[in-house]
Amino acid sequence: RLAKLLAVLMPDEAEVFGLLALMLLQDSRRAARVGDDGEIVLLEDQDRSLWNQARIDEGLRVLERAAAIRRPGPYQLQAAIAAAHAEDRPPAEIVAFYEALAAIDPSPVVRLNHAVAVALAGDVDGGLALLDAIEGLDGYHLLHAARADLFRRLDRRDEAGASYQRALELTTNESESRFLERRLAEVS
Repeated sequence: RLAKLLAVLMPDEAEVFGLLALMLLQDSRRAARVGDDGEIVLLEDQDRSLWNQARIDEGLRVLERAAAIRRPGPYQLQAAIAAAHAEDRPPAEIVAFYEALAAIDPSPVVRLNHAVAVALAGDVDGGLALLDAIEGLDGYHLLHAARADLFRRLDRRDEAGASYQRALELTTNESESRFLERRLAEVS
């Protein structure tokens, strides 16, 4: 509601529309993010029939409005990434959006997400190399969880296990802990 109000009050601000689009697109997957058992469901495993198509359509329209202003920014690029997932576009397109986002915002978390996108686009070794080059996130559980997943995909079980263990040590979320414990058991 607040983002929609801002869009009305600031009709020439592309990033307001980018933020609104991002919120709509992310919210569209709310029902699919957690299973009936209360456990986390990864994006690749989500039941797309649970995604709210009306929210997706609205988010895409708002993103088009933002793009029409021709002042791209980080919220618009994040919304473009969410839109690419919603429309099941090729992974290479998502990587390109992350590269554009990293050019504007080269934060460690953006670089982490870019590395994961590279891996999911088929270059797992390249994604792992990008993860290993990130500084400043050693205390961030999602860095270790991402590294563990890439090691798992490469069938490097010992390294995956060590990374899952480190992620477990750092997380404070019970659902994430249960997810990481299941993954750790799979590689042990």
